[in-house]
Amino acid sequence: MKIAFVTDTGTGKDPSYWEEKGIHCFPLQIEYNGNSYDEFVSIPYSKVIENLHNEVLMKTSLPKLGVIEDCFARLKEEGYDAVFCVPICKGLSSTYDSLEMIANQVGLQFYGVDCYVTAVVQTRMIEIAKEMIESGASIEETIQRLERIAESCETILLCDDLQHMKRGGRLTPAAAVLGGLLKIKPILYLDKGTKGRVDVMAKVRTMSKAQDRVIKFIQDKGVQSNYTFIVAHVDVIDAAVDYAQKIQRSFEGAKVKIIDLVSVVGIHTGLGCLALQVFNENA
Repeated sequence: MKIAFVTDTGTGKDPSYWEEKGIHCFPLQIEYNGNSYDEFVSIPYSKVIENLHNEVLMKTSLPKLGVIEDCFARLKEEGYDAVFCVPICKGLSSTYDSLEMIANQVGLQFYGVDCYVTAVVQTRMIEIAKEMIESGASIEETIQRLERIAESCETILLCDDLQHMKRGGRLTPAAAVLGGLLKIKPILYLDKGTKGRVDVMAKVRTMSKAQDRVIKFIQDKGVQSNYTFIVAHVDVIDAAVDYAQKIQRSFEGAKVKIIDLVSVVGIHTGLGCLALQVFNENA
């Protein structure tokens, strides 16, 4: 069986990066001022940050369906039998369902795994899928491994800009004003238990207490120092470094990587957001 591997820019990687790895990547859409842009292709990450500073209201949407259709039709013509897809999670986007629908329309067998999130775990899952299948593992073995990785993942967001969330319609004006006055820091999270949808874990008064709460949460979840630890941020590198160091002190031997928070999440959380993603790559 000839299988093509497919993901999207929810990974935080641009399509050219994935092309070099032999993986097809569809750019998610970023919309503002009446126009739609291909993430990383016609709008760089730096422009997203600039827009956030200028309080430009942005929205995100799934990749262009026509682009997916053209790609899958071409794969079919080239003799591919199936596509193996790890897109941004179902809870944040309808990309997964669209890929499955179009694959069925052009006559490709569809295999997919919901990562229940996005970013680095999505990246590693599609990479591992390709490595396993090309090394002789079965589709079933590969899917089971990826599902274990997804189940081990916790992603927790610490938002600093409640006003931005109010502008985006994700918070009532009254709650935003109250949060600003009381300096409340909402702790948001998504994982398999939330089916990839963002839920509220807690609300605390300071960012330091919020970080302590997150660390206690993942310790209680059984996270070990051999997990993959990622701290992502929206234009607050110094705060991200401090957060990473606090995590390293709490998990002896852990290595924490710092990255920019992926656009499709950062656009909705606003500037100053800190995110922690942990998962067991060897689950």
